[in-house]
Amino acid sequence: MIKFKNPDWIKPYEYPYEKFEQIPESVFAEINHNLDQRISKEPLVSILIAAWNEEINILRSVASLARLETKIPYEIIVVNNNSKDNTQLTIDKLHVRSFFAAKQGPGPARQVGQENALGKYILLADADCIYPVKWLEKMANALQKPGVVVVYGRYAFLSEPGYARWQLSILETFKNIIAELRHIKRPFMNTYGMSMGYIKEYGLKAGFLNNNIRGEDGRMTYDLMPYGKVVQVRSRSTTVWTGPRTLKQDGTLTNALKKRIVKEIRRFGEFFHTRMKYHAPKD
Repeated sequence: MIKFKNPDWIKPYEYPYEKFEQIPESVFAEINHNLDQRISKEPLVSILIAAWNEEINILRSVASLARLETKIPYEIIVVNNNSKDNTQLTIDKLHVRSFFAAKQGPGPARQVGQENALGKYILLADADCIYPVKWLEKMANALQKPGVVVVYGRYAFLSEPGYARWQLSILETFKNIIAELRHIKRPFMNTYGMSMGYIKEYGLKAGFLNNNIRGEDGRMTYDLMPYGKVVQVRSRSTTVWTGPRTLKQDGTLTNALKKRIVKEIRRFGEFFHTRMKYHAPKD
């Protein structure tokens, strides 16, 4: 389905601020009011966010998670991964649990988070993503089904100048088709820390990669597969939204799409083999 604009529910999180100092106290007050109504001291689910130099993005992410519609008790943990900006100052103003990971990398940061999590289940979220109100409810419900050890959802890109929404929709359609093929034998290639969950007991046994490389989320899934099934949550109401930051690394949107098509064609045959070799996924 081609989407020609960003969803309307995103608008409350389109903060115009560029620096921590620009954030009004009223914004923190509103977010904390929502958090205080939802955050539990005895959570079933722990939402873990690793943040590196995200002083404004983390505000948007937590603001959206503070409006989740669910009866499932949850907590939010933000791990400052050795940020050099004012990320910690933003975190300190929010009513979330906070930890510091001095070793650089999403793996070490998420390991700190899961070791301090109170919930039975872990949901991974990213500091630069915005979450729909039904995200936790549907992800957690899927994770609690018998035999399931990992769940993951879909994501979409927010449009901005040079990255039209209809063009991004084409890329996302291609991405979702590839994800269906991957899921047959190699679902770990689909699991990204922006929207995935697992049972903490097994996550602690497997552990995250303890170095600064991408793909720690897929590697975690790979190591968890012996414990149970990996399930994809396809509902549009659980699609998380993020900016085109990773796409910009390839220059234009056209270049980004071409690069991904060529990459997937080259490894197309791998999707139908039993899992033999781990490949770190890329957005």
